[in-house]
Amino acid sequence: MTSTSSTSARTWVGVGTLLAGTLLPPLDFFIVNLAIPSIQDDLGGGDILGQQIVASYAATYAVMLTLGGRLGDLYGRRRVFLVGLVGFALASLLCGSAGEPWLLIVGRILQGLTAALMAPQSLALIRASLDGRDQTIALGFHSATFGLAAVIGQSLGGLLVTADIWGLGWRSIFLINLPVAALGLVGSLFLHDPHTRGVEKLDVVGAVLLFTGLAGIVIPLIEGQALGWPWWCFVLFIVAAGVLHRFWRYESTFDGNRPRERHIMPLVPPRAVTAPGVRTALVAVALFYSIAAFFLIFSEHEQAVGRTPLEASLDILPLGIGFLIGPLTVPHLMRIMPRRIAALGLCLETIGFLVFAGLVATLDQTPWAAAPLALIGFGQGLALPSLIRITVTHIPRAFAGLASGLVSATLQISAALSVAIIGGIFYATADAYGSTHAITTVSILIAVLLFVSSLLSLRAERALSLKSPSKIVGAHDPETPQTTEGEVLSQERDH
Repeated sequence: MTSTSSTSARTWVGVGTLLAGTLLPPLDFFIVNLAIPSIQDDLGGGDILGQQIVASYAATYAVMLTLGGRLGDLYGRRRVFLVGLVGFALASLLCGSAGEPWLLIVGRILQGLTAALMAPQSLALIRASLDGRDQTIALGFHSATFGLAAVIGQSLGGLLVTADIWGLGWRSIFLINLPVAALGLVGSLFLHDPHTRGVEKLDVVGAVLLFTGLAGIVIPLIEGQALGWPWWCFVLFIVAAGVLHRFWRYESTFDGNRPRERHIMPLVPPRAVTAPGVRTALVAVALFYSIAAFFLIFSEHEQAVGRTPLEASLDILPLGIGFLIGPLTVPHLMRIMPRRIAALGLCLETIGFLVFAGLVATLDQTPWAAAPLALIGFGQGLALPSLIRITVTHIPRAFAGLASGLVSATLQISAALSVAIIGGIFYATADAYGSTHAITTVSILIAVLLFVSSLLSLRAERALSLKSPSKIVGAHDPETPQTTEGEVLSQERDH
């Protein structure tokens, strides 16, 4: 399928279904924040419950994403997507009917787990089943969905709680996932998974090591700042580094021609992620998402200067609208400049943040900053699908689930790092010099990180162009057969 005209309507209905799976995880993250006060009033638990509602979901989701993508590679992406979709709906029902705080936290953990099964399959199936311009268009829709989640998530939670539909109050923010999941189930009839599964088994040892290592990083990042960075956070960081090193050494043992390789496929095959450009692209993705802290910082600054929650949501709306529009323009922009779109988007973001910092520093009123915020969102919308395309194209199609999981996990872990580090700088600066000085400082810092990301994206794209077609299994050639993962690793060992 190399052109839009040659792609059947059935395929695009399937893509729409995948976008439902893309929408639900970030929407659930944004929408719950505005309902936390109502949940605390109803169930009790105070600030601790509020932190746990956010952290339990975010930590589980981030830690499980790579494994979720890998399960799709091994057992079928459509199958794993449906398990995740149904599981997410059931977990949402549990959250919406919870009468005790502990039951709500269990539901949030299950939401994070099932979201990690569902979300990577969306990108993986787009990568595996579409080519050329069709794939570019689908990736644009995929990224626009994140913008849509940001736009409606910022306001829908408060709207649903205020409307108190059928007396459900805060519970409606979870129960609204059920009709979306039902539509997704109907649409799943149109999904096609071109992946041919072999007899490989899950790398359980690798999964346990990776889960433990990532948990040791993500949990302190999410909880550390709220708890004042207790000593155990730093102990977990050190232990996590050792566990992840052990994980990598264990995965590297699969590179040899050993008998166990006939039955167990490594969770993260080193040869799949050490190709030229892969690590550079992932670092570019991580730096790109340094913007994640800005949403929290912006809200804090708005409150500090006396803006109401409604005014604050309207002030940041231009960023969400720009993020929604940006990805939709990528297919058209590619006709003019097929390369360097990621770098262009990141540079637009850099300019937007510098202008925003200047306006806030001189005028001290963020409503005047609507134009640079829209530019930031538009640049983000251009950069995200292009960075994803660069990253996943470096990795053979047989590893599409792995590639999707790695990109999604990188984004989530980067978001946690951004909130912990950049958020910490904001609060420290605000205490010493005031909120206006603090948001100006961190905006300039984010601009620098985005500019570095743009340079890395150019380097990763250059590495991709230097690869010979034979080294990129199924990356560009629509006629390349869907090589299985075992065949890819076998071919690499022969080389």
